[in-house]
Amino acid sequence: MNKQLTIAPSEFKELANIEYFDFEEDFIEEGMRCIPMVVRCKLDMAGIKLKLGEWSKFNAKEKIELAQMHCEKPREVKLYHEFVRRLVQLHTSREVTLLPIDQNPAWADTKRIPEELQLKAMELNEKITLEQWQSLTRLQRFALLKLCRPGHENKNFPIAFKEFNLL
Repeated sequence: MNKQLTIAPSEFKELANIEYFDFEEDFIEEGMRCIPMVVRCKLDMAGIKLKLGEWSKFNAKEKIELAQMHCEKPREVKLYHEFVRRLVQLHTSREVTLLPIDQNPAWADTKRIPEELQLKAMELNEKITLEQWQSLTRLQRFALLKLCRPGHENKNFPIAFKEFNLL
C-alpha cells in the first residue's frame, strides 16, 4: 500500500517581509520541510551548521523569527549566532555545530560569476551573463550557489534558474 504524505504549505510562503522562493515549497526531506534559503544564508553568515533534525524541533514562531531577524552588521550576526545557539541548546541539549565564516562569499561578489555556477548552467545548456548575475538579489545569488554544490538540492537548480528568470 503506497501512502502519499501531505505536508502543509510552509509558514514562510505568505510571510511578507522575507524573501522566500516558490521552489522552496519542494524542500522536503525525510517527511520534513527543509531550512529556507533566507535562514541558510544567515546561518552561513553566523558560522553555524544547523542540522535538519535540530531545525525540526523549533516551533513555527522560532523559525519565523530566525527568518526575520537581521544578520548583516557584526552586532546582528553575533545576536543571531547566540539566538540559534540558545535554540539548539534548549531543544536538543547539544551545542551548535560551528562553520568557518567566509569573509568574501562568492554570492556577494557582483563583479564576477562563480565558475561552479557557470558550469552548472552549462549542464542545462544555458548561460548566465554578468548583467543577469548583477540583477539578482543577494539571496537569489546565494540560493543558486547552494543549489549547484554537490550534496545539495541539485534537482531544484533548474527550477530556481527558471524562477529567477534566467532561462
